[in-house]
Amino acid sequence: MKFTTDILKEEIPMSKTVHQAGSAFSNLVQLLSLKKKNREGTRAAHPFRVMVQKEMADHITSWRFLILIGIIFLTCIGSMYTALTGLQKADAGDAENAFFFLKLFTVSDGTLPSFFLFIAFLGPLLGISMGFDSVNSEQNRGTLSRILAQPVPRDYVINTKFTGALLVIGALLFALSFLVIGSGLIALGTPPTAGEFMRIMLFTLISIIYVSFWLNLSVFFSIRFKQPATSALAGIAVWLFFVVFYPLILNIITRALQPSPFASERAVTLYEKLKFLLVQVMPNELYNEAVSTMLTPSVRSLGPLTIEQLHGAIPGPLPLGQSLLVIWPQITGLVAITALCFILSYTSFMRKEIRSGA
Repeated sequence: MKFTTDILKEEIPMSKTVHQAGSAFSNLVQLLSLKKKNREGTRAAHPFRVMVQKEMADHITSWRFLILIGIIFLTCIGSMYTALTGLQKADAGDAENAFFFLKLFTVSDGTLPSFFLFIAFLGPLLGISMGFDSVNSEQNRGTLSRILAQPVPRDYVINTKFTGALLVIGALLFALSFLVIGSGLIALGTPPTAGEFMRIMLFTLISIIYVSFWLNLSVFFSIRFKQPATSALAGIAVWLFFVVFYPLILNIITRALQPSPFASERAVTLYEKLKFLLVQVMPNELYNEAVSTMLTPSVRSLGPLTIEQLHGAIPGPLPLGQSLLVIWPQITGLVAITALCFILSYTSFMRKEIRSGA
C-alpha cells in the first residue's frame, strides 16, 4: 500500500507538469501568431505608392491647381448653361436631337463655346501647369538628390511624377463629366441611355489622353531646362504654335498648292487628302475630330470623300462601334504622341546627372 501511494503521489505532479507544458506551448503559438499579424498589419507601404500619394497631395494642395480648378469649374457652369439654353430651343421631333445628353457637351447658344471646346482650350494649360516644374524645382531645392540617395529605384521618381498628375487629371475630368450628366438629369428629367453614357465616358478618356500629352511634354521640358520659367514658356510656346501659328503656315501652304478651277478630279482629290494629312499634325485637331465624332453620332466620316463613296450612303446616327472605327486613327495618334513624350522624358531623366550642388 505504501508503494502504491508513493507512485500515485509521483504521478499527479507529472500530469500537472504535462498539462502546464501543453498550455504553455499553446500560449506560445498564439503569441507567435499575434506577432505575425502585427507585423503584417504594420508592414510598410510600397515606396511607389507612397511617392504617388505625395505627388497627388502636392498637386491638390497647391494654389496653382486650386486656381485652375476654379477657372475650369466656372467655364463648365457657363457651358452647361448655354447648352441647356440651346436645348430648350431644340425641336423634340428632330432625329438629330434624340441624343440630348450628348448635346450638353456640344450645343451652344453663341455666347459661350461648348463644353468640349473649353476642355480643348484649357486642357493643355492644365497639363502644362502640372508638369513644368515637376523635376527642375526639386533639383533646384536640393530635394531630388536626397530622394535618389535613398534605396529607391531612379525610375520611380519620373514614373510617380506622371502617375500622380494623371490620377488627379483623371479624377477632375470624370468629376466634371458626371457634373454635366447630373445637371442634365435634373434639367431634362430622364436618365441617359447606355449608348450616351458610354460615349460620354469615352469622351472623358480621350480628354485624359489629350491632357496627358501636354503633361508629358511639360515634364520633358522640366527635365531639359534648369529653370521652371523656361520650361513653362517652352510648353506654352509649343501650344501657341499648334493653336495659332501652324494654322497660319498651313493656310499659306494650301493656298500655294491649291489647284486651278479647271483641274481634274484626281488632282482635287489629292489636294484635299494632302490638306487633311497636314492638319492631322496638330494634337488639338486630333482631339477635336475624335471628340466631335464621339459626341455627334451623325458624323459618318472624317476627311475628303469622293462621289462614289457617298453614293448609296443613308444619313443617320452611327452605332458606338462604328464611331470608334471612324476615329481610331485619331485616338491612335494621340496615344502615340503621348507615349513618345513619356519615352523622351523617361530616357532624359534616367541619363540626367543629378548632384546635390547642382
